[in-house]
Amino acid sequence: MASQKKGETWKIKKWYSVYAPKVMGGDAVIGEFPANDDKAALGRNMIIGLDTITKNPSHAYTNVLLKVTDVNGTTAHTQLVSIRQLYSYIRSLVRRYKSISNSVVKVASKDDNMIVLKMLVVTRSRTTHSKITGMRKEMEKAIMEYAKEKDAKEIITSVIDGSLQANMASSLMHITPISKVEVRALEFHEKTSA
Repeated sequence: MASQKKGETWKIKKWYSVYAPKVMGGDAVIGEFPANDDKAALGRNMIIGLDTITKNPSHAYTNVLLKVTDVNGTTAHTQLVSIRQLYSYIRSLVRRYKSISNSVVKVASKDDNMIVLKMLVVTRSRTTHSKITGMRKEMEKAIMEYAKEKDAKEIITSVIDGSLQANMASSLMHITPISKVEVRALEFHEKTSA
């Protein structure tokens, strides 16, 4: 009797097609989920692999947190909350006899969205504390200058395709040889329309 009731409850659920956020294209269906009604679907958080959105297998170690912000029929539109590297991937970068520099950079994009970038720099060999501090300051300044000229979509795209990280690595090479520059996490705060 109980299993019949459960089955009946399942039948009234509606399946929603989930679309990628506007800042990541916005026109691709990236998954689906069931919900009782539109109210239950709104505000739902979803974690999916970045490779599901980009169709790039090299993004399999990155997760994206999305929030459902709009429901229209069986279509659910999402907003980007964050992009995070898996802990296991970050651990694979940090090896013995290397130095690391962590920094958190808050930037406002050209279109007034707030983005927080949590950066990781790994050097090829151990280096001095003064060089690590110099790298951190120079990178933070470079990212802030870069963000002023770009909108949120351009910044997020440059993080996903790795061009921001590559530019940072080449700009820091004069301080000390760099093994890797990575964005550990990106947090997106979309501007609220007044």
